Amino acid sequence: MKPWLDCRNGTIRLTLHVQPGAKKTEAAGEHGDCLKIRLAAPPVDGKANAALLAWLAQRFSVAKRDVQLLSGDKSRRKVVLLQCEASEEDALQRLDLQ
Repeated sequence: MKPWLDCRNGTIRLTLHVQPGAKKTEAAGEHGDCLKIRLAAPPVDGKANAALLAWLAQRFSVAKRDVQLLSGDKSRRKVVLLQCEASEEDALQRLDLQ
């Protein structure tokens, strides 16, 4: 059971610590009670948020409209909701954490 991952009722809720301006976009392991995501996009004009949502949609094979930023628009700590039927094990695999 990961504190940053909640899979139930056809949704996945992720609590993230986002580091924009990295060399490449990737999941970088746990950061306290969050999953750390390194983003290649700069933290300018919402580009990092858009890149994060697009990356998560691609990783979980869902449409961009199925990925929603619930909180943290201007913060490094973000909560994201994906409309996706997946187990915790499947979610970890899709994030390359297994």
